[in-house]
Amino acid sequence: MIASVEGTVLDVGLDRVVVQLGGVGVLVHTTPGTAAAQRLGSQTMLATSLVVREDSLTLYGFASADERSVFEIVQTVSGVGPRLALAMLAVLSPGEVAAAVSGGDIAVLTRVPGIGKKGAERLVLELRDKLLGLADSPGQSPTNIETPAAQGPWRDQVRDALVGLGWNAKQAETGIEAVLSRGEVVSGVGGPDVPTLLKAALRELGR
Repeated sequence: MIASVEGTVLDVGLDRVVVQLGGVGVLVHTTPGTAAAQRLGSQTMLATSLVVREDSLTLYGFASADERSVFEIVQTVSGVGPRLALAMLAVLSPGEVAAAVSGGDIAVLTRVPGIGKKGAERLVLELRDKLLGLADSPGQSPTNIETPAAQGPWRDQVRDALVGLGWNAKQAETGIEAVLSRGEVVSGVGGPDVPTLLKAALRELGR
């Protein structure tokens, strides 16, 4: 198993980064929050989990070992795959997942797109004693800068990413508007910082 990667950040997407290991660029799938914390040309170290399928080898990266633990443990529940496990960590911190599961808080778990009441009940039933002791990973505080222009290619990118995570287009637009109205993103040439806006919108939709 590849437990971690450390190297130079070659590329950053909404939910993935490319890390240079020696002379090889390794694609690592992440949560939007983890991707937003990366900077081109900087050094990074990510805890990782390799998911092996018959036709693919996919590497997932996390800001902490706790995130990786949650990602791996929740997949032991029937019906929970890597995509849904990653969506959980996009909406909830490891500590929030652990607290919701141990406390049987169905309402919190169903905030994750793709998890309904029955799925949440199954998570609680099967994982109640398996996530104890997980702490919250430190989060990044949003930077309050001037509100960016309301339209641009960045808006489509963020909306498409939110829809890909399970929200519908109307919910995605609502989340984006709420974040923009509070000025929680960095506005630069061509619009706001997309990964940061996506992370803020995820936080808004997960309320």
